[in-house]
Amino acid sequence: MERRVRDSFARQGFMKTVGVTMDLIGRGVCELSTRHDEALTQQHGFFHAGVTAALADSAAGYAAYSMMPEKSEVLTTEFKLNLLAPAKGPRLLARAEVVKHGRTLVVAEANVYAGPTGRETHVAIMLATMMCLTEREGR
Repeated sequence: MERRVRDSFARQGFMKTVGVTMDLIGRGVCELSTRHDEALTQQHGFFHAGVTAALADSAAGYAAYSMMPEKSEVLTTEFKLNLLAPAKGPRLLARAEVVKHGRTLVVAEANVYAGPTGRETHVAIMLATMMCLTEREGR
């Protein structure tokens, strides 16, 4: 499972572009992070909300994918994001876990933190629904 998930993550061009690393993957859990870079900020110097959302979406997606069948793929079908505080600091971290796993749909929650390791601020929470795509759906 870990190799399949990490291989899929390695094919994500956008995650490479924003410097995201997969720090943890396990059955139903995923942690992704990126370092602060001026290119990832908005006008006040905080991480852009789009980066926060993308990190949470990918973490939730890979937490879900870790529980999907071997010959399947994952797609986001829906998410809701609450921004709780400005995302500032040297690092942005998303921790995701599966809430409910079904045959076709998986619900996952991602919490995003910003700041130095050990002193992070909770900056966002996402509830996402992921879809399991199988070979018979024409891939």
